[in-house]
Amino acid sequence: MKITSPFSRRMALGFSAALLAVAAHAQEGSSIVIQGKDNWLFPGWGSLTQVDSRGIDAATQLVRETRDALAAKGIQLEVLVLPDKTLFYQDKLPDGKALSADVKKRYQTIQDKLKQAGVSTFDDEAVLKRVKDGGQDVFYRTDQHWTQAAADATAEALAQRIKQDVKTLAGKPGTGMPLGSVVNERRYGDLAELFLTPDQRKQAGRETFTVRRQADNQSLLDDAPAPVHVTGHSMVQPYFGFPQKLSNALDRPVSVNWKPGNVGHWIMLLEYLESPAFKQNKPQVLVWQMFEPTYSQGPDAKGLWDNASILSADTWRSRMKAAVGQAAGTAAAR
Repeated sequence: MKITSPFSRRMALGFSAALLAVAAHAQEGSSIVIQGKDNWLFPGWGSLTQVDSRGIDAATQLVRETRDALAAKGIQLEVLVLPDKTLFYQDKLPDGKALSADVKKRYQTIQDKLKQAGVSTFDDEAVLKRVKDGGQDVFYRTDQHWTQAAADATAEALAQRIKQDVKTLAGKPGTGMPLGSVVNERRYGDLAELFLTPDQRKQAGRETFTVRRQADNQSLLDDAPAPVHVTGHSMVQPYFGFPQKLSNALDRPVSVNWKPGNVGHWIMLLEYLESPAFKQNKPQVLVWQMFEPTYSQGPDAKGLWDNASILSADTWRSRMKAAVGQAAGTAAAR
């Protein structure tokens, strides 16, 4: 699987047909977006007060089983849980809305559960707090996605973690992606463009998106097999620069598969594991990107994931183990 062109506004929107249908009700005052202070917008489809502790435990068990299955084939699993936007901009929530104490510590709860299960991960909330404390925004004001500064910092932290866990990456030095020049795009964020009325959108205003161009005479990935693969949703798409920065920091090719919208991280992992790309060129490291607000939603979360993505936990587990079990040899032996 190759990284595709990062410069597509349509890619940046990152919503499925189901959520786009919800957008049709925006002019009727849909609660899909929380309109905060100073024209800050937040996704309205997650709870600000409730934490599904049982769901977190069940999800962690499936993650642990995945780690074990991959480890048996010599593949290192790195779980990347991205924190919620509201954690960093609580002061921008509208009057009458606030995070509960449990939600404020939900990210750390997930981190603790993963560490207790022996799953390799790192505290991206701490990474992004340092970025914000340094004077840079970590999420766009009118968009659900992170900024390039946040994506870059996370990629660097993940690269450090991978280097700690895998002493020698396959491939040749000098095959990482060189970083191109940075350009700015002035536009509405996805939350404003899709879910606000024209008048509300005008009030929210456009903002500047920073993206990195492809380096001159450099394809996003060469033909060498990538020792590191990233699977996830629209936060890790090339538009926001994450896989390019990770490749540069590791000095190795990085491949990625992702989809926008509410398909969920469960089906995205299966899609990769069941693909010819995985069977033909197993990675040494598999990065599984998740999102804090939806971590507790299992593969059977009806009404939350796209209908085509819904699987029972047992079905998901069986397919995962079958796909990994079909991989011959070990990634470390490449």
